[in-house]
Amino acid sequence: MYFTDRGIEELEDRRGDDEVTLAWVADRMRAFVDLNPEFEDATERLATFLARDDADEE
Repeated sequence: MYFTDRGIEELEDRRGDDEVTLAWVADRMRAFVDLNPEFEDATERLATFLARDDADEE
């Protein structure tokens, strides 16, 4: 298990039943980067990964 799995599991446990828009996710990601600018590159990479999910094209 990766260390990040704990955060992902917490997200699923706390918000797994919530319905959110991608606009809400983008807003939360911007707020996170504003508070944690050292994670800007990783956040940008995650956003790009989610935006370019090629599985949608099949």
